[in-house]
Amino acid sequence: MKRIVVINGPNLNMLGVREPGIYGTLSLKDIEDKIRRQAEELGVSITFYQSNHEGDIIDRIHAAMGKDDGIMLNAGAFTHYSYAIRDAINAVKVPTVEVHLSNIHAREAFRHHSVIAAETIGQIAGFGEVSYELGLLALVRHLDKQT
Repeated sequence: MKRIVVINGPNLNMLGVREPGIYGTLSLKDIEDKIRRQAEELGVSITFYQSNHEGDIIDRIHAAMGKDDGIMLNAGAFTHYSYAIRDAINAVKVPTVEVHLSNIHAREAFRHHSVIAAETIGQIAGFGEVSYELGLLALVRHLDKQT
């Protein structure tokens, strides 16, 4: 069974409370429950991790090497400036999909660029919680092609 870890970065633990007009009204747990059900349907094992601390996210990415087959990552604001997270993705060589609830390209100018995107197999943004569903489907299909 393929193993996928979903890593969420800063402030995503505040989903449902923080700017619901941008991020929606679902909590992170609500989104995780939806993704857990989808993972069962797809026949993959899924775990979830969230941290507001860059180093902890890097440690979890490192822990994926040799343990997880894929990573789905919403790095939150770290997306736009964390070269350390980018380097961690590059180092572990675990296929990674970048996801965002909001369309980062339609928001403030500083959000338009992702420094981690070049190290991922793809980016999905702007579909709310469906971004996670699409991300998981894309990641699973990518992993299926590799085997």
